Amino acid sequence: MKRRVTSFIAAGFFGLMLPLTTEAQAADALPKPTGVPLLEVSGDIKVKNGVRGAVFDLQMLRDLAEHEYVTTTIWTEGVQTFTGVPLAVLLDRLDVEDGTLMAKAINDYAIEIPVADIDPKAPMVAYMMNGKEMSRRDKGPLWIVFPYDSDAKYRAEIAYARSIWQLDRIAVVQ
Repeated sequence: MKRRVTSFIAAGFFGLMLPLTTEAQAADALPKPTGVPLLEVSGDIKVKNGVRGAVFDLQMLRDLAEHEYVTTTIWTEGVQTFTGVPLAVLLDRLDVEDGTLMAKAINDYAIEIPVADIDPKAPMVAYMMNGKEMSRRDKGPLWIVFPYDSDAKYRAEIAYARSIWQLDRIAVVQ
C-alpha cells in the first residue's frame, strides 16, 4: 500500500511539473518568420525555430531591440543614420555566450567575429539606413555596422573588415 501512495504522489508531482516546463519552453521559443527570411543563424545556438537553426525576417529583428547609430562610414558620403539590432542582443536571444561568428554575405564574402569582441551595443545588424530599408544595391538588406565616429577602435581595420554588408547568414562555432 505504501508503494502505491508514493507512486501516486510522485506521479502527481511530476504531472504538475510538466506544464511548468512546457510554459518555460514556450517563453523561450522563437517564432517562425512570417515575412521574407533575411537572416539565418546556425551552429552552436540553443534557441531555434527550424531544423538548421534560427531564421529571422525583418519584423523579428525589429522586435528584438531597435537601436540607432548616427555616423559616417568609409563606404558612404556624409553622415548616415543606421537602425538595427545590436549583435549582442541577437546573440542573447539565441542564448549564445561564446565562440566565433562566421558571418557570410549573399556573395559568400565571409568574416569572423569572436563573441568576446562584441560590446553590448556594437556592432549592430542594421536593417535601415536613413529611415529606409536597404536594398541589395544599398548594401542591404542587412549590414553589420559600428558607431565609427564614437571611438577610434571602430575606425580600425579590424572593424572595417567586420563591417559585412548584404549579410544573410551567421554560423556560431566553438
